[in-house]
Amino acid sequence: MRVTNNMLVGNLLYNLNQNLGRLDKINEQISSKKKFSVPSDDPIGASKSLKLRTDISKIQQYKRNAEDAESWMRETESALIEIGSVLHRANELAVQMANETYSDEDLEKVKAEVEQLKKHLIEIGNTTYAGRHIFTGYKTDKKLLNEEGKYEVELKMKDEDKDKDNKKEVFEYNVGVSESVKVNTLGGRVFGIAKYEYNELKDPDFENNVTGGEKSYLIAVFDQFEKALEDPKNNDGEIDKTIGRLQTCMDQTLSVRAEIGAKMRRLELTKDKLDSQVLSTTELLSKNEDTDLAKASIDLKAEENVYRASLAVGMNIIQPSLVDFLR
Repeated sequence: MRVTNNMLVGNLLYNLNQNLGRLDKINEQISSKKKFSVPSDDPIGASKSLKLRTDISKIQQYKRNAEDAESWMRETESALIEIGSVLHRANELAVQMANETYSDEDLEKVKAEVEQLKKHLIEIGNTTYAGRHIFTGYKTDKKLLNEEGKYEVELKMKDEDKDKDNKKEVFEYNVGVSESVKVNTLGGRVFGIAKYEYNELKDPDFENNVTGGEKSYLIAVFDQFEKALEDPKNNDGEIDKTIGRLQTCMDQTLSVRAEIGAKMRRLELTKDKLDSQVLSTTELLSKNEDTDLAKASIDLKAEENVYRASLAVGMNIIQPSLVDFLR
């Protein structure tokens, strides 16, 4: 095959462009600190980076869910602490009245305070977080109790049909690939349902489904307390019964608080795990796409030398002409 000058020049320019391309690519990696700028530079690496970035986005969303769930439960815990304080104060008043060492003026003051405590309980039952009522299940736009202490909503406290999916009004936050946490506490578990027999307030019901219009047990206890204070010396031991009822309510409130506390501790561990996952996934992403500057600098120098050498060799190849042979 005859090798012409055009072929020599063409091959020379092709090889020079190849060398220059490698030099430019390394220079771009150093400038951008990334191994590739478009998927065609490294299809496998680009695909892996895309997956890692998607994983990081998911983990960050799980963390936001965990933080929102924790804030919701903190608000619930604060409400329960406040309920506990109200019940504790009511218990102090009941014990004071049970001793029958009071004047008519003291009696009026206690009655007024019990009424205010009852109103405050209703306000706590209607506590909101970010504009949503925390004790009303799925009906977050509705109040739990009206001014009389009756439920304004129906609450599915339990699933009555075990063959079907759970219909309890408890919603969950996803805080992991296959991990979720139940966030809200249904008001019936705290305020209970009042049950009567021959006008006598019976043992509380904290678990059955709530029907709209039913009386809250906590509020009913305060109603009975107020009635007992109308004639404290002739109330068939109603004040002593109030003390026992208040203790039952305090025990239930503490039980619900303990459940929320356990969930919050779990969420703290979950958030720590998610932080660790973000860090480790980010490290993998960095290893996959970040430039090793030390290695790239060495490669840049080597490619620069190759390019300079190819220019020098090329100059010698294309330098001879017909005039050179006529000298």
